[in-house]
Amino acid sequence: TASAHACSMGGTQIWLEENEQMSVEDLLKATAVVSANDASVALGEFLSGSEEAFVKRMNDRARELGMTNTTFKNATGLDAEGHLSTARDISIMSRELLKHKDITKYTTIWMDSLRDGKSSLVNTNKLVRFYEGATGLKTGTTDGAGACLSASATRNGMELIAVTMGSATSDERFASARKLLDYGFGNFTVYTPQVDKTQLLPVKVLR
Repeated sequence: TASAHACSMGGTQIWLEENEQMSVEDLLKATAVVSANDASVALGEFLSGSEEAFVKRMNDRARELGMTNTTFKNATGLDAEGHLSTARDISIMSRELLKHKDITKYTTIWMDSLRDGKSSLVNTNKLVRFYEGATGLKTGTTDGAGACLSASATRNGMELIAVTMGSATSDERFASARKLLDYGFGNFTVYTPQVDKTQLLPVKVLR
């Protein structure tokens, strides 16, 4: 059930109305596909009781994951004093998120709808439609941070994440992420050597 606080977020949203009820499934979809700020806060309140309590969980989890240069001040990513992260930390968070395979069910949606078709969703991440193997992951744009993107893709069993931040335009961030992913797929492969188990002999180790 949407609170007045969740409905007041502004920025990108799905225009939740106070006391409107929406399933967790649809709120996840709205957050993943169109970066709906009201949906993300509604989810945070549902999980933790308040946005503040949820943000504390976000920061605790960031510490656990080794995101040493990240401090969350809200559940939306909107500009706030002291709300900071880095490309490295975003990549750590993205890698952890991708361990939950169901997430790509949402992040690979190009177009969908909510409220029995009354509200349309179009993914803010153009790579989902136009980059081979794209699996997500999330765009973000604010005046303070510029146009940002964590882009994930899988080809031939290799999964890569490219994080680009501070672009002047939306197109620039997609071009930067595409270039990074192209470099990764063009220069690296996943290789598992075949090991002859008979050659793995016991070795004496001192201390």
